[in-house]
Amino acid sequence: MNAVIPSQACTKANMESVSQYLKQLQDNICRALSDFDGVEFTEDLWERDTEKIGGGGRTRVIADGNQIEKGGVNYSLVTGESLPASATAHRPELAGRSYKAMGVSLVIHPRNPYMPTSHANVRLFVAEKEGEEPVWWFGGGYDLTPYYGFEEDCRHWHQTAKNACEPFGEDIYPRFKEWCDKYFYLKHRFEPRGIGGLFFDDFNELGFEKSFEFLQAVGDSYIDAYLPLLEKRKDMPYGERERSFQAYRRGRYVEFNLVYDRGTIFGLQSGGRAESILMSLPPKVEWHYKWHPEAGSDEERLYTDFLLARDWV
Repeated sequence: MNAVIPSQACTKANMESVSQYLKQLQDNICRALSDFDGVEFTEDLWERDTEKIGGGGRTRVIADGNQIEKGGVNYSLVTGESLPASATAHRPELAGRSYKAMGVSLVIHPRNPYMPTSHANVRLFVAEKEGEEPVWWFGGGYDLTPYYGFEEDCRHWHQTAKNACEPFGEDIYPRFKEWCDKYFYLKHRFEPRGIGGLFFDDFNELGFEKSFEFLQAVGDSYIDAYLPLLEKRKDMPYGERERSFQAYRRGRYVEFNLVYDRGTIFGLQSGGRAESILMSLPPKVEWHYKWHPEAGSDEERLYTDFLLARDWV
């Protein structure tokens, strides 16, 4: 799936190559997940043409599947006249520039509580100003949110991420693994959202061609990291206790997405399409006042053994 980049510059041709790759990635992920579930994604094509924002995308959603309770895999390419505050908070020198943002973003919420939720996104961001070279960077990654912990699943997830990173430097995986641990942390709860994976942003240090190759390596490895976990856990028996705990932990997912997630905040601040932005939220969620897991239970083990920053490989 590697696209050909003719130069190191962020040209229109290069952006088109990235866009083509992202569409193909969306196709491949949807195909793999549909084959696993037995239910097809429905597609919603949309365009945005307002005074301040333009572009469009392909939102693909699966709901009430055999294995996936709710999932969405989005491709979008949006343009705007001025970067919103969420995009310039760490780079104030870019304030006032127009922008193009393209990416694939997905969240999968399985039905069986022993199957973990996963999130992934890969994107290119370009900030432009007349008379100056475009400022560009790649971002993305993927992270895993289990409800019940399995050591071998966590090791497989992180080993796949590490393998994708290794051709680009020995420091890449540990850097972006640590970044992921810090990013997907609910400060108000003093706990991680899950067991992490990879997260990176403002990435252009390898030049356009090599940085794009890295983005592809991350995007292409997602299904290799995730699908074996679904296959392994899909037939495990569960009851109301496990479903209730799954719904409770999904509440943490909602809290993170609405309070901290940079992509969600950027989309809402920029006037993005709310239906696509919020498709990441789970279908059934519970909140309980001052709930604590039973001592020695599998639910407690999630907190004591898995929801902490640790080396898995």
